[in-house]
Amino acid sequence: MPHLASTEIAGRIEDLYGAPLADLEAHAQDQPPGMLSALLGMHDDLALAERSIDLHRDHLARLIHPERQIGRHEVSHLLDGSRRLGEAVAVRDAQAKSASAVLQSLARVPASTPPPPVLSPPPPAPPLPARSTAHSR
Repeated sequence: MPHLASTEIAGRIEDLYGAPLADLEAHAQDQPPGMLSALLGMHDDLALAERSIDLHRDHLARLIHPERQIGRHEVSHLLDGSRRLGEAVAVRDAQAKSASAVLQSLARVPASTPPPPVLSPPPPAPPLPARSTAHSR
């Protein structure tokens, strides 16, 4: 089953950085931690949650196979598998929401855009006249 959330996030990271995910992962290994490594970490966590969903869903499907008897022992496995599946879905949803929010806040700057002009600092303000301490009548 395709992992739609991680595939979408991977595509958005590739679009943002203009390179395939594998190249970005190799590049990030040689760099200090930054936004790219954070996004790649979020993507990895999302992909792990999706694999966990697949694993727990498949396990539950085997447990409830029509030819299989469900006894007292199997009920505890069904409940545990259902709980784990629910946790994996919650993790996937949280990771997808976080990664999407971060990616939505970022935009790729076109390479052809010239850098903004450097403005010279404003001239210093003229000094204020000294105030007299004498009292006026």
